[in-house]
Amino acid sequence: MNHQAAVGSSAAPVAAVLRSPKTWRDKVAYGFGSIAFGVKDNGFTYLLMIFYNQALGLPARTVGLAVMIALIVDAMLDPLIGNWSDHFRSKWGRRHPFMYAAALPVAVSFYFLWNPPEGLSQTGLFWYLLVSAIVIRACITCYEIPSSALVADLSKDYDERTSFLSYRFFFGWFGGLLLGVLAFSVFLVPSERYPVGQQNLDGYAAYGLTASFMMLAAILVSAWGTHRHIPEFDPAPPKRPFDLRRALGEVRQTLANRPFLSLLGYILAANAAVGVTAALVTYGRLFFWELTSNQISFLLLANFLSIFVAFWAAPRLARAAGKKMAAIIFTFAGMVGVPLAYLLRLLDVLPADGPPLLLAILFVMAGVFSFLVMSAGVVASSMLADVVEDSQRDTGRSSAGLFFSASAFVLKCVSGIGIFASGVILDLVAFPEGAKAGEVPEAVLRNLVLTEMPVVLVLQLLSLLALLAYPINRARHEANLRSLRAHAGGHRSDDAPADEGAPMPVGGAGAV
Repeated sequence: MNHQAAVGSSAAPVAAVLRSPKTWRDKVAYGFGSIAFGVKDNGFTYLLMIFYNQALGLPARTVGLAVMIALIVDAMLDPLIGNWSDHFRSKWGRRHPFMYAAALPVAVSFYFLWNPPEGLSQTGLFWYLLVSAIVIRACITCYEIPSSALVADLSKDYDERTSFLSYRFFFGWFGGLLLGVLAFSVFLVPSERYPVGQQNLDGYAAYGLTASFMMLAAILVSAWGTHRHIPEFDPAPPKRPFDLRRALGEVRQTLANRPFLSLLGYILAANAAVGVTAALVTYGRLFFWELTSNQISFLLLANFLSIFVAFWAAPRLARAAGKKMAAIIFTFAGMVGVPLAYLLRLLDVLPADGPPLLLAILFVMAGVFSFLVMSAGVVASSMLADVVEDSQRDTGRSSAGLFFSASAFVLKCVSGIGIFASGVILDLVAFPEGAKAGEVPEAVLRNLVLTEMPVVLVLQLLSLLALLAYPINRARHEANLRSLRAHAGGHRSDDAPADEGAPMPVGGAGAV
């Protein structure tokens, strides 16, 4: 497919500065900061509903409503932060000022989310949760979007981007899982004051404090570790008088990119399926399988092992099969394999609890689920980075921040939509509040599984349909780079703005 594009005055060159070779240290520095997002996301996905519903007594539907309202507010902030970071001008480049500025607010706001004042009514607790969720989401947006967008500057190589993002996903999962293991094995354990570990308010307070320090350290280490590459990054576009109509038109034009829309549909549906599954997995482990806190911590070790496998395997499969095919493989495998243990239990093939064999099966299933989710995320994010040049070829604008703001919003939907949907499902099946393992009626547990599984399956099918329309492969990406380099070198100097309406040269052979 040939592209005809007009380059506006905001055009940014793709090869204005010679980029130094990147090493594993650069990839570690880029990836390390995602610990902050992983910790936040793990808390929202696995613990927030349990904390506010079971420990504090707020109805599940109310918790879901608060999180969804915060998500809507966040949705309005994401494109603003992304577009702002695309156009921000400073001696520290476009992205790093946001990263440094977000570090302390992220840590402080996450701490207070898990430490509400005593004596609040249910109405007061709802408003506290709502405000806290909005603040932490806004703060993490100011960090995560510019930080994620750095990959488009750190590397232009089709395969190296997948490697960079495998580091990012590895550290994000590692940080989240580490806090998950600590939550169930150290913080949320029974005490004299709290006989049920998942209702231990002191444990949640300690969890919040530990998580906030981890997030602060991760952000600062990543920002400092990538700071030296700032001179190599694509510069901000030339300054222009602000025109709201033009700015909105440019955002609309950028986000209308067809590969982006198909990929966004895939990311949204796939991560919504993961969000529903993840939000209810703790309920399943506590009440369906009747696992103890130590057994849940043991299952989380499977997730640790799986991220090492995904870190190694995802870039290699994407290189061998292509990014799109790799994503299809990971998604289809999850659709078939993840519900298997629950189906076998409903068919009385697996026992409800007790035998070591059951725990071993659940260990394998937990590892497979984490491997597939992380691998699909790595590949999808690398595909998103390739959209940056595809759009730039059409519009003349390098809009990594805007594209990754959409990705960040969808990743937040994993927890936001997942928590909301899980709250609705729990209400539909009349799941009791303050429940204890072994006391939930069998019919309620069966209805929980039979309600969750069709919702997840439909979302997974929708994600595959969206993915089939994604057109960028290695040949098209390389053709995009050749076209952008030809424009940067042949039509203007690196520092001179492009003429309004100047045509972008069409790429050579290999464009799809």
